[in-house]
Amino acid sequence: MNASATPEMAASNAKRERRGLWLGLVGVTVFAATLPATRLAVGDASAPALSPLFVTAGRAAFAAVLSAIYLAIVGAAWPNARQRRLLFVSSCGTVIGFPLFLALALRSVDAVHAAVVTGLLPLATAVAAAIRFRQRPSAGFWIAAVMGAALVVAFAAWKGAGALSAADGWLFASMSSAAVGYVAGAELAVEMPGERVISWVLVLSTPLTGPLAWYFWPTATVPLSAWAGFAYVTVFSMWLGFFAWYRALAEGGAVPVSQIQLVQPFLAMVFAVPLLGERLDPAAIAFAAAVVATVFIGRSMPAGRHAVDVAAPRAKAGST
Repeated sequence: MNASATPEMAASNAKRERRGLWLGLVGVTVFAATLPATRLAVGDASAPALSPLFVTAGRAAFAAVLSAIYLAIVGAAWPNARQRRLLFVSSCGTVIGFPLFLALALRSVDAVHAAVVTGLLPLATAVAAAIRFRQRPSAGFWIAAVMGAALVVAFAAWKGAGALSAADGWLFASMSSAAVGYVAGAELAVEMPGERVISWVLVLSTPLTGPLAWYFWPTATVPLSAWAGFAYVTVFSMWLGFFAWYRALAEGGAVPVSQIQLVQPFLAMVFAVPLLGERLDPAAIAFAAAVVATVFIGRSMPAGRHAVDVAAPRAKAGST
């Protein structure tokens, strides 16, 4: 590389990184609307809409149709046996576990509440990655993780008048499922483009999600708003959002782009106001800010020799 080309290449790289950051913001914004859109789809305990089981299976089944078309267009090669095993694990976490447990929780708690609890997801994914890849995170990382978990538990107990609710259990289960699924997807992302990872996850889940979607198809009249929420989580949360996020990671770099995730809980709260008529509780905002701070501190701590950036697996889900 000659010296005269260096300024041009530097300018090109800077432009590419800026584009990556903007695409990252698009992806995070898409994923942030998942919580209120899921609440619209399932309704609440007093006015239930779509079944959480239908929302879970249906959004994956319909997104699988889009994924199959995409894979056919790009001529994607059939995954090998090892890749299929990882796709199965990722599917269990991101296609089944996370959306199902989230939908069950949102029948009982509002989207603002869920935004605070699931704000710990990036750090939960880092813990799962540390275990899976046998990393040795620093003491500071574990302290931040424990502090973040304690804040989430304190918030949930405060909202539950001193006790955790079943919905909080579903939210913790959704984070655990997603974290495991994201890490499995992270292993695959070094072997194939991220867009193909999520597409194969959806397509290979069809033998389960297709029949379940048909079986749990609603027989009663469902509000149009519920179908609108379902359409959003199908097309955007389960599919298109990943395309922007994966491209963002590739162009802007995993570390800088991943920091954009820190605004996701707040965006989810903001979306819940016009979409669901929820109120922005100052205490919830304060707890969310504190959780995000622990995530930021934890992510800045050393995570071991073979560290896997949280952003890479996060791209495969999205409080999906």
